Amino acid sequence: MTRAIDHVQHCTTMEDVRRFIDALDDVLVPLLVTRGGYMTQAARIKQCNTQVRDEDRIEAIVARVRARAATEGGQPEVMEAIYRSMMEAYIAYEHREFARMRAPGDES
Repeated sequence: MTRAIDHVQHCTTMEDVRRFIDALDDVLVPLLVTRGGYMTQAARIKQCNTQVRDEDRIEAIVARVRARAATEGGQPEVMEAIYRSMMEAYIAYEHREFARMRAPGDES
């Protein structure tokens, strides 16, 4: 099994590093936009504003991505920090979407 870390190319210049990072960002951004689309769906489906933050789900995601990072040869603590930050941003977004969808006059 090839791990993600095994795909890292040897770089000799910062231009090399930046080019590879830019290429990864070109893959990551569309995936994150798609993930955000599911947060909009969650805001639509949830019945109560208090359902937006689900601590059990947050901890399950953290455990899952930490394990996946270790399997892929990455740093679990870095992945956890990234995911916790991302989830906080998406929770804030979902709260805004929840309120927007229930605002008077909204037909979403």
